[in-house]
Amino acid sequence: MPKTLMCDPKLLQMDLAGRVYIVTGANSGTGLAASEQLVRQGAHVVGACRRVDAGNEAFARLSHLRGSAEIMKLDLASLASVRQFAEEFLAARDRLDGLVNNAGLVTNEGRTRDGFEIQFGTNHLGHFLLTELLLDILKASAPSRIVCLSSVLHVSRGEPVNINFDDLHFEKRPYNSNAAYSQSKLANLLHAKELARRLEGSDVTAYSVHPGWIRSNFGAEIMPGPVRSLMNLALRPFSGLLGIMGPYEGAQTTLHCLLDSDAPEHNGAYFSQNSILYPNREHRSGGWPMPSPNPNAHDAQLARKLYDVSLELVNTVSQ
Repeated sequence: MPKTLMCDPKLLQMDLAGRVYIVTGANSGTGLAASEQLVRQGAHVVGACRRVDAGNEAFARLSHLRGSAEIMKLDLASLASVRQFAEEFLAARDRLDGLVNNAGLVTNEGRTRDGFEIQFGTNHLGHFLLTELLLDILKASAPSRIVCLSSVLHVSRGEPVNINFDDLHFEKRPYNSNAAYSQSKLANLLHAKELARRLEGSDVTAYSVHPGWIRSNFGAEIMPGPVRSLMNLALRPFSGLLGIMGPYEGAQTTLHCLLDSDAPEHNGAYFSQNSILYPNREHRSGGWPMPSPNPNAHDAQLARKLYDVSLELVNTVSQ
């Protein structure tokens, strides 16, 4: 298995005092690990979480660190919640150095409160609206950065994953949770790509990342806790062989994109941790950055269309 990619230790010693970051889904996994590292370096982190109690419990362990942290309510499956979060954040803060669109959902089927397919609506449209509402403060705080968590699963072993504009929400075809998830992860990558184009010259840069195969509670919606725990335990002896890593290792790609001075030279690029899930061996070592193996990830017209369609979708929901 290729070696886990790790940040330059100097990046993790930078003084981040005075900087403010938002991390969605910060109550567990890579979101919590990235938040902890940023607070350790002196930053203030706003953990944007659907479950506030779980967020507060997780962030309690950060109270002794140099920086500071707080939890704010954010349900990405509700555009009204996204708008309320942005309104409350902007009323309280006049600076935002980094937005980490980290939260993700994988589930069998369902709809958001606004009627969107649950995975596309949560993973992409919720983050899309959040980013739109925070663009002005990101510009005012420049240099600032946006990190969108994609996944190796935006690549397929068969037909390349694409955005099905004729049936984004699986209203005309049988629901396929894997296809829906992969579509949402390609959307995350394309979102970062188009943000980079639109924000060129503003000193706000955007990146998409694959964090790796992480031991976490991801997938809790479709797998009961005891089953997930048993699977994690059973796979642990094979972690090295399979490339399964802990949340801290999984946060490395996000932290690299937030902090590395060279990252803005690759504005809009895809940064990937190693993964045995890439169909072709040549991609399995990852890269910071690396060209996506999915040809649709390089389609600038597709990225523009997705942005325009997403803007229309979030604006059609009553404000």
